[in-house]
Amino acid sequence: MMLDRNLKILFVSPEVVPFAKTGGLADVAGSLPKALTALGNDVRVVLPRYRGITDVETVADFPVRIGDRTETCIVRLSHIEAKIAGGGTKKVPVYFIDSYHYFDREGIYCHHDEAERFAFFSIASIEMLKRVNFQPDIIHCNDWQSGPIPFLLREEYRNDPFYKRMAAIFTVHNLMYQGNFPRECLRLLGVGNEYFNPEALEFYNQVSFIKAGLMYADVINTVSKRYAQEIRTPEFGLGFEGLLRKRSQDLYGIVNGINYHEFNPKTDPRIFRTYDSASVRDKQENKFALQKEMDLPVKDVPVIGIITRLVDQKGLDLIDEAIDKIMKEDIQFIVLGSGDTYYEEMFARMRERYPDKMGVYIGFNGILAQRIYAGADMFLMPSRFEPCGLGQLISLRYGTVPIVRATGGLADTIIDYDPGTGSGNGFSFEPYNSGVMVETIKRSLRLYREDSEKWRRLVINAMEQDFSWNRSAAEYLEIYDLAVEKVSRMYRIA
Repeated sequence: MMLDRNLKILFVSPEVVPFAKTGGLADVAGSLPKALTALGNDVRVVLPRYRGITDVETVADFPVRIGDRTETCIVRLSHIEAKIAGGGTKKVPVYFIDSYHYFDREGIYCHHDEAERFAFFSIASIEMLKRVNFQPDIIHCNDWQSGPIPFLLREEYRNDPFYKRMAAIFTVHNLMYQGNFPRECLRLLGVGNEYFNPEALEFYNQVSFIKAGLMYADVINTVSKRYAQEIRTPEFGLGFEGLLRKRSQDLYGIVNGINYHEFNPKTDPRIFRTYDSASVRDKQENKFALQKEMDLPVKDVPVIGIITRLVDQKGLDLIDEAIDKIMKEDIQFIVLGSGDTYYEEMFARMRERYPDKMGVYIGFNGILAQRIYAGADMFLMPSRFEPCGLGQLISLRYGTVPIVRATGGLADTIIDYDPGTGSGNGFSFEPYNSGVMVETIKRSLRLYREDSEKWRRLVINAMEQDFSWNRSAAEYLEIYDLAVEKVSRMYRIA
């Protein structure tokens, strides 16, 4: 069912580009609200005001009860701009929940009082709505940091006429991050031990903020159809598979999009030579410039790029097992990322062992990332699991052929190349096995070396895929409608 009116939407996220980012959630939270606005909806965004966020104006302040204390919340305001039909722009309001006590710190996460910080954020995001005179149809919550909001709407605010008809959507971007805390954290939400049971917020003798979202949201979604299926199994469900199977009728998968204005090889000022699908041969100039920048021999060999967080999830142990076999090929490998010390040191050792074939940058460098997307020939993502993945979508946009393990969003977006028909947009393998990964890499290398015309057509096919936010936003509107109808039906029955 599609509603015959546009929606008022509050998008709640702990991080939003361009204000605060540690991972892909920030990109989603910075792009999806713009796409929803471009479709005619009234969208507002809310996140904490972390240290370093400036150029904001104060619009409200009010007390928030958090456990046995009262803290002051100051609401600040800024904007992001959405491009709309006809070439114009529209401002999307971005509210900041400001508290010197909770958010004026170095770093976004990993503080000693995470439960208290994000309980405050959740309560303040709800209370803010009356102060800024915004009554949304949908509150779209993202990850455990906003998980208490659906719970609070249904249990603490259900008798308040201002809030009672608001529907709650909860998006799981990565089920690994759960926000599990001691039982005492219930008091932070203003509730008692009656909610410390398996049918409410208790999860293996802890209070789980992500469970609050999974239990109480009207509709749940995650960021790919495959991951929505995977998290119902013991292998990927991380203890929540039973709950997610129970709520399977309310669970949907929507693949993330990317910002096609930002990620556009035809106009990207960060790359060495712009190009599009009609001038794809110019892409090679980006490779040669990238090789030079990474102190590698400048020559026409296949370049495999990796841009990733250096953590177990990303399948880096497969690369560790297989690197000597991979490096027997006449190729170059370029890695950009940071994370676990073990993997940072692993790639540093590889660079020392293969100085003419391996380029490594430990850390974050946004300009270099774009140059790798544009300059590499293949993009490797052998993830153990991947809820959605953005790297493969960006690499498609730049004509850098993905090589992925078929899991989660990688399985939903990358179709294995068929040499007989020429169909597909990349190369994929399913078993979590370094030998299979190496064989898949070799398949891509054979095509690159033996049939330049077929390779060119594969590159063009990759570039002509549509993973823009316009497609994803339309799918989100469908589940928003389901949530609104579900709440309306609940009150009609009541």
